[in-house]
Amino acid sequence: MDQKKIGSFLRELRREQGITQEQFAEKLGISARTVSRWETGSNMPDIGLLSVIADFYDVGIPEIIAGERKSDEMNEEVKEVANAMSDYADAEKAKLVKSIRNLSIIGLIALIVYLVLGETGAYERNTVLRYAYGYSEALIYVTVVMFPLYTTGLLSRLRIRNTGWRRIPAPALKVIAFIAAFAIAALIRIVLSKIFE
Repeated sequence: MDQKKIGSFLRELRREQGITQEQFAEKLGISARTVSRWETGSNMPDIGLLSVIADFYDVGIPEIIAGERKSDEMNEEVKEVANAMSDYADAEKAKLVKSIRNLSIIGLIALIVYLVLGETGAYERNTVLRYAYGYSEALIYVTVVMFPLYTTGLLSRLRIRNTGWRRIPAPALKVIAFIAAFAIAALIRIVLSKIFE
C-alpha cells in the first residue's frame, strides 16, 4: 500500500469536487490538518471513514486503497464488507473507551477517598478508615497499572491465546488482571519506599 499514492488520489478527488481541505474536513467532522496529512501521505484515514469518503467522492474503497480509479461502478459487496469492518472497529473502540472510563472512575474515587482520609487524618482514628485509606492507596496504583493493560490490548491478547478447555471468561480474566495489578502495585510501593527511605 503506497500512502503517497493514496494521498495524491485523495487530493485529486477533492479537487475534482472543487472544495477545500477545510470544507471536506467540515463535512467529515474532522480537522483540516487531518485531511492535509492524508493528502501528503503522512497519515491514513481511519477504517471507519473509508466508506464515508468513498461515498462522498463516489469511488470504490479498493480505488482509494489502490490510489487510482479502477472502474466507474462501486462494488457493493466491497462496500458492505468495509461498512461491517467499520462497525466492528467502532464496537471495539466503544468497548475500550467504556473500560477506560470505568477504570478512570474507580481511580478517581480511590484518589478522592485517599486524599480526604489523608488530609483529615481520619484514618488514624478508626480501623475501618485505616483499611479504606490503605485500600484506596493501593487502588490508585492498580488503576495506573491497569491502563496499559487496556490500552495496549494485552488483556484481549491473553484471552485470545488462552484457548481450549482452559479458556478463561472475560470477567474472570479481568479479576485476575486486577489481582496481578494489586501485586504489581504492592511491589512498586515497596520499591519506592526503599528508594525514598
